[in-house]
Amino acid sequence: MSTATTELRQFLTINCQCFKDGRSAPEMFSPAVDAAWHELLGTLEYNLLREETAFQPIRHVENNGYGPIAWVAAYGPRPDIWFTDAHGTVDEQAVARYRTTVTVVRRPAGTEGGRHVVRSGPGVD
Repeated sequence: MSTATTELRQFLTINCQCFKDGRSAPEMFSPAVDAAWHELLGTLEYNLLREETAFQPIRHVENNGYGPIAWVAAYGPRPDIWFTDAHGTVDEQAVARYRTTVTVVRRPAGTEGGRHVVRSGPGVD
């Protein structure tokens, strides 16, 4: 299993915990983990993964919002894959900021470091 798929597994588990606690769905801010999600969508492997982690369909919706990614600090250190684009390039500045501040801030699209965010939630994949 790739690092991106391992992190997707954890992200889906976090989704489930958020739903159970009545919190809003966590934001997917990693292009690399999101790419793994897109590769798996609609496959038997994804259905099994989702059943193991989220216990329900997870909606995958693009959201161009920006601001703090609240769930990151609550779930322990994130590996560099979270700061990697879909082509495998690590954003070293984003990693350094994260390692120093233990926060992730999504910048508006079109600005330095800006990237889309996927808002997940209960519903249809």
